[in-house]
Amino acid sequence: MQIFKIHGSEYSVEKLLGKGKGGYSYLVRDEEQNPFTVKKIHHEKCDYYTFPEDKIGLELRHYDFLKRIGVKMPMMIDFDSEQEIILKEYIDGPTLMDLVINSQITVEQMMYMEKLQELCTRNNVNIDYFPTNFIVQNGDIFYVDYELNVYDEKWNFDNWGRKYYSKESPEIQEYIKSHQEYAKE
Repeated sequence: MQIFKIHGSEYSVEKLLGKGKGGYSYLVRDEEQNPFTVKKIHHEKCDYYTFPEDKIGLELRHYDFLKRIGVKMPMMIDFDSEQEIILKEYIDGPTLMDLVINSQITVEQMMYMEKLQELCTRNNVNIDYFPTNFIVQNGDIFYVDYELNVYDEKWNFDNWGRKYYSKESPEIQEYIKSHQEYAKE
């Protein structure tokens, strides 16, 4: 069993939640069996995105900025710069991708994404609007990634993200083909 140690506390890995451009996210449990998420930064090559050297520092700065402007996210509980790991609040629920794949995205959820785009645009940033980066819990939508970039209209929700929010879109059909966990749905 894989264990992460952060400042004297141990967190046992229950399962891999996902792999992104910058890290692996795991559902972990502390000694009292409370759930958390650990993001372990990786340095694997990404053909379509360039990271600075200090990826953990970037994550911390992005978290502070997104929290300050009011983006709903899981709370960062702790981090270890040397190990390049971040301990976050665990948000339990389906991803927006799960809802897209099952044709369950609601008008209200799409309106929320549009409002989120407005908030980000006002603050001169884009976030990663890909639907795997959002979890729905008790009706609230949480951005579970801390990635942001300087605003570029080409990468906002309307011009880039929206095409990933319909099961019929060619982009989602391609995603389903390349991700076995969705191919069976």
